[in-house]
Amino acid sequence: MTGLSGHNGRGDVAATVCDGFLALADEWIARAVSDNATSWFRRAIESVRGASDGNALAAAIGIAPRRVGKADLSLTPNDRAQARALRRGLDPSDWTIDQLARSALMVASYAGDDAAFALHFDAFCSTAEINELIALCRGLPVYPAAERLEPRAREAVRSGMKPVFEAVAHRNPYPVEFFSEDAWNQMVVKAFFIGSRLWPIQQHDERGNPRLARMLVDLAQERWDAGRPVSGEVWRCVAPHADAEGTGALVRAFETGGERERLSVALALQHLASQRVDAAFSQQGLRGQLTDLQSHLVTEKIDWTSLA
Repeated sequence: MTGLSGHNGRGDVAATVCDGFLALADEWIARAVSDNATSWFRRAIESVRGASDGNALAAAIGIAPRRVGKADLSLTPNDRAQARALRRGLDPSDWTIDQLARSALMVASYAGDDAAFALHFDAFCSTAEINELIALCRGLPVYPAAERLEPRAREAVRSGMKPVFEAVAHRNPYPVEFFSEDAWNQMVVKAFFIGSRLWPIQQHDERGNPRLARMLVDLAQERWDAGRPVSGEVWRCVAPHADAEGTGALVRAFETGGERERLSVALALQHLASQRVDAAFSQQGLRGQLTDLQSHLVTEKIDWTSLA
C-alpha cells in the first residue's frame, strides 16, 4: 500500500474515517486493477489533495471509469468487516470500482474547511452527470462535514432517477443518522412511488413512526381506489404504528391481496402484540389463516428480502 492517509493532519473522528477510507480504497483498487491503473489512482489522489481549485477533482472524477474500469467491487467478508469497523453501517458491497475511486477522490479534496467542502460538494453534484452523482452520493457516509451535506442528500432522494435515489437510500447509514423525521418519511414514501425496495434501507424499523404509517395507509388507499397494486413492504411500516384506519388497511390487504401481499401482512404482524389487530382479524374470521401463514413463514424461512 502506498499510504494515502495523513490527511491534512486532522485528528478528529471524521479525519480517522476519511484516512481509513482512503487506505481501504487504495488497497481494494490495487487488488482489482492493473499496476498502471493503480498508479493513476494514486497520482490522482495526490493531485486532488494538493489542488487549490476544483479543476483537478473534476478531471479525475470524469476520467476515473476509463482509468480503473466499471467492474463490480468484489469484496470479501473481511473487506466488508473492515468497512463496518471503519464506519458503522458502511456497506460498499454493491459499489463498482469507479464509484469507489470517485468517492475517494472527493474525500481527498477536503482541505480542512467544512463550509468550503460542503459548498464545493454541492456545486459539483449540481453539474455532475448521473453516474458521477451516483458515486458521489454513495460516498456520503465517509465525507467530512456530514451535517452540511444534508440538503444535497435530500435533493438526491427527491430525484425521479431511481439509481440516484437508491445511492442515498440503500445500504447507506447517512439517512438514518442525519435525516429529520419529515425527510425520512418523504424518502420512504418516495421509495414506494418509484418502485424501489424498502429492505435495503438501513434501520427503517427503528425510524418508523405513526405519521409515516398514516401516510402509507393513505397511499395504499389511493392505489386501491385506482386499481393499482400495493407493495407488501408498506405493511412493515404500518403494522407497528397502526391506528384504527391502519388496522383496517391491514385486514383489507390480507383479505383481498394476492399470496405475496398476504405473506407480507403476516410477516409484518409476526412479532407484534396488538389487541386491536388481533380483535380485527378475529372479527373477520381471519385469525386462523394469519396464524397458519405465520407458521409457514417460519418453516420456509421467508423474510423481507425474499418477499421483496
